[in-house]
Amino acid sequence: MFESLDFVYMPSRDAAGDVKFFTSTLGARLVFAVEGMGTRVAMVELTDGPPRVLLAEHLEGDRPVLVYRVENLASALDELESRGWHRGGTFEIPQGPICSFAAPGGQRIALYQLARPEVEAHFVGRRDF
Repeated sequence: MFESLDFVYMPSRDAAGDVKFFTSTLGARLVFAVEGMGTRVAMVELTDGPPRVLLAEHLEGDRPVLVYRVENLASALDELESRGWHRGGTFEIPQGPICSFAAPGGQRIALYQLARPEVEAHFVGRRDF
């Protein structure tokens, strides 16, 4: 069911400061840094492949969210329900529909369907901060 771990969505209290640390100290490549709707989000790459790291000021808590791509979100959620999992709410991100939930141990996981693969190119290179 899980195709790949595409993103690690990390809470940030200071996205600009975190971008500086990830790029200057860790050598990450900044993909984009966007500001809008009262928050800042940046994507950095530490490796040539996934996962990419999203630094998000609007993400509550201190634990990251592991964001896995699935071929079909509705089918994946149905399969998890057949195993006793209780469905949470779904919403949209630029790439497509997503469902975020916490595991019994507190780990944060999200499943998303890449319905709009072209949308990421719109953000690449953008530097709002």
